[in-house]
Amino acid sequence: MKKRNYLIAGNWKMNGTLGSLREVIELDKALNNPEIELVLCLPATIIHPAVKKVLSTHLRIGAQNCHHHQEGAFTGDVSAKMLKDIGANFVIVGHSERRQAYGETSELVKEKASAVINEGLMTIICVGETEEQKNNSQTEEIVCAQVKKSMPNAANEKNTVIAYEPIWAIGTGKVPSLDDIKKIHGSIRSLLGKIKGEDVSQRMRILYGGSVKPGNAKDIFCLEDVDGALVGGASLKAADLVEIAKYAQVY
Repeated sequence: MKKRNYLIAGNWKMNGTLGSLREVIELDKALNNPEIELVLCLPATIIHPAVKKVLSTHLRIGAQNCHHHQEGAFTGDVSAKMLKDIGANFVIVGHSERRQAYGETSELVKEKASAVINEGLMTIICVGETEEQKNNSQTEEIVCAQVKKSMPNAANEKNTVIAYEPIWAIGTGKVPSLDDIKKIHGSIRSLLGKIKGEDVSQRMRILYGGSVKPGNAKDIFCLEDVDGALVGGASLKAADLVEIAKYAQVY
């Protein structure tokens, strides 16, 4: 079975100013493992300054969202084309905060992911269930439906990463059991095999997100179909993210 290099993705959400770039610099200095890929998805206002600060080849800078059109009369929005122009390499789409607070559907997420891929960038497509759906034993059904509806035809292991983030675990300190994480990641991997073929399925990375911290990262990363993490609050400080990333290794 082919093994995949870990990806540790930090999502700063609506946090960070130019003064926060010291954390980017510290992270850039601290990580030098070629078998681990790391990306910080920053607010659009500091993406370009952050790109200018990164000196190593182990750290990438990404964005947290984009519009599904390249340009046009969309006041306040930013396109994948614009993000590429300022040096972003990754773009998160479909984060639960976008799906819930802004009513983004999987169909719209698919359009955004397509826009990212068309610009030659890597997209991180987020999926996950609510606590109510979990309690109703709908997790697998909901997550797999989101994957199918959110993933463009052009998606492959070179341009797409899937991030499973149970909504009820984001920022709450709650984490699914290791067996539950393993089950859902395995279901996603199996679904990818049916949609994209076994070769792509075994090469495409699937991240876990939701209250990832140094205390649980090692156990989560040891699971067969977990290829890294999408980290929220713990990515704001370089030391915390380094502590999480050190548990990632090619297994």
